[in-house]
This record gives sequence, C-alpha cells and structure tokens, in this order.
Amino acid sequence: MKVAIVILNWNGQKMLAGYLATVLEYSRDEATVIVADNASTDGSMNFLREHFPEVPTIQLDQNYGFAEGYNKALAQVEAEYYLLLNSDIEVTHHWLTPLLEFMDSHPEVAACQPKLLSMDDRDRFEYAGASGGFLDRLGYPFCRGRVFDTVEPDDGQYNYCTEIMWATGACLLIRGKDYWSVGGLDGRFFAHNEEIDLCWRLRLLGRKIYCVPESEVYHVGGGTLPKGNPMKTFLNFRNNLTMLYKNLPDADLHPVMRWRWFLDYLAAFETLVVNRNFSDFKAIFKARRAFKRWLPDFKADRERIQQTKVSGDIQDRKPYSILWQYYWKKHRRFSDLDTQ
Repeated sequence: MKVAIVILNWNGQKMLAGYLATVLEYSRDEATVIVADNASTDGSMNFLREHFPEVPTIQLDQNYGFAEGYNKALAQVEAEYYLLLNSDIEVTHHWLTPLLEFMDSHPEVAACQPKLLSMDDRDRFEYAGASGGFLDRLGYPFCRGRVFDTVEPDDGQYNYCTEIMWATGACLLIRGKDYWSVGGLDGRFFAHNEEIDLCWRLRLLGRKIYCVPESEVYHVGGGTLPKGNPMKTFLNFRNNLTMLYKNLPDADLHPVMRWRWFLDYLAAFETLVVNRNFSDFKAIFKARRAFKRWLPDFKADRERIQQTKVSGDIQDRKPYSILWQYYWKKHRRFSDLDTQ
C-alpha cells in the first residue's frame, strides 16, 4: 500500500468514538487506516469490532508505550508512507493531500507534519507541535507558534511551508524506508521526545523534515499523560538528556551537559520553591538519576550515530538559548526570537 495511517491506541475508546469516523471519512480514498492497540483494558477493541468492523487492527500483547508500540505495529505494516496519528486528532477535509503531494515532489524530505491547532480553542496553535519544531543550543524544544507555555493564536503568521528540526509525533507522515533506516523510534524512551530524537537522527543522515501548514488538524492533547503529571515530567527530562547524549556533536556534548546539570536542578528547585510542586521536584531528581544509570546502554548508539552522520555543518539547533530569549528578553513568540 502507499499510505498507512496507523493510530496507536491505549485505553482511548472515547477518543476513537469521537474522532475515528472523521479520519475514515476524509482519508479512505488516499490511505488505509489501521488501529494498533497497546493492550487496552477499556474495551477499545470490542468497540472497534462493533462500530468499525472494516478497520484493520493490530493487537499488541502489552503496553509498549508510544515509541516501541509504534515500532512493533509498523513492523507488521508494509507501506511507502506511514502516518502516525494520535487517537485524539480531528482531521479536516483535504488534510492528507497537501502532505502527500509535498512528499511525492520532495524526495529529499524524510518526514513532514501539518499545522496542529487546539481542539479547545480552534483559532490557537496546539502545544504538542504547533507549526513545526526546533531545538535551541541547549536542547530545549519549541515550535513556530509555541514557546514554552506561551501558545500563540493562529493568525496565518506561519502559513508558509518551511524546513524544521522536528515534526510532532501527534501527526507525522514519514517514508517507511526512512523510518527503518534509523531503526525507528527509540523504544527505550517509552514516550516523550522520541519523535524529536527520530527526526534528529534522520537529519544527521542528511534527510530533511518539513511543516506543510496547508494541511490542518485539531488536537486535544495530554490525553494519556496530562500536563502536570510527574511521570510526564520524569519522561521529558530523562529522555531529553538521553537524546542530547546520543546526537550532540563531540565538541558540544560536555559543555551542553554541564549547563543542563545546572539548569535541570535549578528547574527542580523552582518547582519546589515557587510552584510548591513536590511531585515534579522529585520527578526531576529521579530523571537525572535514571539518565545517569542507563547512560552506558546508549554508548554504542552514540558511537554509531556520530560515525555515520554525513559530513558538513548541519544546523540542527538554533544558536541561541531559548531560556535567555524567553525569560530575560521577554520574547514569547517564535517570530520575536533573535536569529543570532
């Protein structure tokens, strides 16, 4: 098949009930829609058999998380393109065509994403990807339309197609051969930062990532692990550090890690003293310990990535600190950020 839209589900019966019909209505002429289930216990599979018997399913034997769940599901799907789609996404008429036309005409591009808008405020970007993602020089992610907790209204300011550092895993169109050329998502991450890591590894091989905002989808966001959940904090900190260790060039690795040691513990104490959030305070400390503990498991990955990356200067990260821009210079919108 040419396009397989694969929705990874875990206890998301309500989301499937709310949004799967729209995916089928607006995609069936261009793609095959498949639901892969991470051993749900909420009756999701019975719901699909009763209400959507025509939808092929893949049933996994346990909850492997987002990353390894997709690896195991996609290993059972042969397609030129995979489209990883969250169950809490509402697609729109003509959403898929611009993505496919762009990919078909740009063979140098490994993956792309649409414009991601908020389900709750449909004139505002959605946190998890907005209009395309980037990293600053210390490895902090941000997007066109979302910098830290500041999410911009969509006034058409980012309606131009552009190369980005990373595309959101909430709605990611990727060539099957590119997905497997780097081994897919890193299953050890379980969830969070895994799509950024995947995109970075692809970029280090000379492949490109784009946002195609002519395509628009709406995202609920935070359905499995809502913002403020200490497990989400733990995974974000641990996985972000691990991603940096794997992909940073040798010259940047130690300086960046020294800064991150200081800034991570500063963030931990800020959550405790300012926000009085003891759960997140503990989660950050736990993440730092977990990163240090499993670091040897990634040594071979780092060596392979550094040895196989293409020559030349690939601008994988912005040259500035997003913390300095946001908190000191008060640049809260992507369009306000300094270019140097």
